[in-house]
Amino acid sequence: MKVLHFYKTHKPDTIGGVEQFIDHVAKNVAPKGVQTRVLAMSANAASEPIQMDNYEVHQTQSQLDFASTPMSYGAIDKFKKHALWADVIHLHYPYPFADLAYLASGTTKPTIVTYHSDIVRQKLLSAVYEPLKKRFLKKVDRLVATSPNYVDTSKTLAQFPNKTSVIPLGLEDTLIEGEAFTLPEKWRPQLGERYFLFVGVLRYYKGLKDLVMAAKSSHYPIAIAGDGPERAGLEALAKTIGADNVHFLGQVSAEEKSALLKNCTGFVFPSNQRSEAFGVSLIEAAMFGKPMITCEIGTGTSYVNLANVTGLICPHSEPNALRWAMDQLWSDQGLALELGRNARARFQAHFTAEQMASAYLGVYKELFSTA
Repeated sequence: MKVLHFYKTHKPDTIGGVEQFIDHVAKNVAPKGVQTRVLAMSANAASEPIQMDNYEVHQTQSQLDFASTPMSYGAIDKFKKHALWADVIHLHYPYPFADLAYLASGTTKPTIVTYHSDIVRQKLLSAVYEPLKKRFLKKVDRLVATSPNYVDTSKTLAQFPNKTSVIPLGLEDTLIEGEAFTLPEKWRPQLGERYFLFVGVLRYYKGLKDLVMAAKSSHYPIAIAGDGPERAGLEALAKTIGADNVHFLGQVSAEEKSALLKNCTGFVFPSNQRSEAFGVSLIEAAMFGKPMITCEIGTGTSYVNLANVTGLICPHSEPNALRWAMDQLWSDQGLALELGRNARARFQAHFTAEQMASAYLGVYKELFSTA
């Protein structure tokens, strides 16, 4: 069976959440006899296919990037060509240009769409896009959300109940029992033996201003690992209010991230808008057996982190509530350990890459057999 993914970016150019998802699915269905191609836009497109682990990436030159949507005339022709090769097409929402390319191609190949998130911020553009979106989602064969919580709260998915199902995101288990995952010495003076951790891109919807405000006058270290457009403002806020226990670590390597996760007291993920549809970083924290603190926003964050089972959930955009949750885990180490054990067990039961890929393979086979 041959599967074509089309998305706006992919490795080796970028390694975001959707790219990581495509990579894990492609690698894990390959041993089951599935050939995968990924068609992606690139500002510097390679002329030849790029060989990844068990799949190929074909790049097409982007000519325009509008509202985080790279586009080009050539991409539509390339999509048509690769669609002829494929048995099943796998698209990713939201990416309006892929909708356009799919409809313009006239392909009748079975098509699955992973619905990663509603369009949250760009209200005006969303209204203009609405007719194309409806036509696109009506034509595709299957919609897959990443959590039942998102299905329950998405007005768009509510229009297509008969072809919507749920497959949670998953990650490859990199927690190696017995490995030290020693915290680098450069961070020991700041973080000590116990600290709270956030890992991710510093974006507007991550709720990190709330975290910095919650840190004011607290005594425990809080590490923020990652970079992004909000970093300068967050550092200025921390300085202004005297939250000198918040430490901005910048970009970290995979090894450094593992060490930070292994040694933290708890993982804080204060996202406060529906743009945070799932939270892959939460799966990483669960994999390392860490208790989580999240905010209720009606998305998959409350599916990964079950209230009072794998962590604590508080109202969004309320720094005092975040502070209370951190206080609970800091002062009650027994509770933190119990929640962390439950998080690890939930990861193994629901969020491995193998389970995710197996579920998608089932959908691929079903669509292919009924084509």
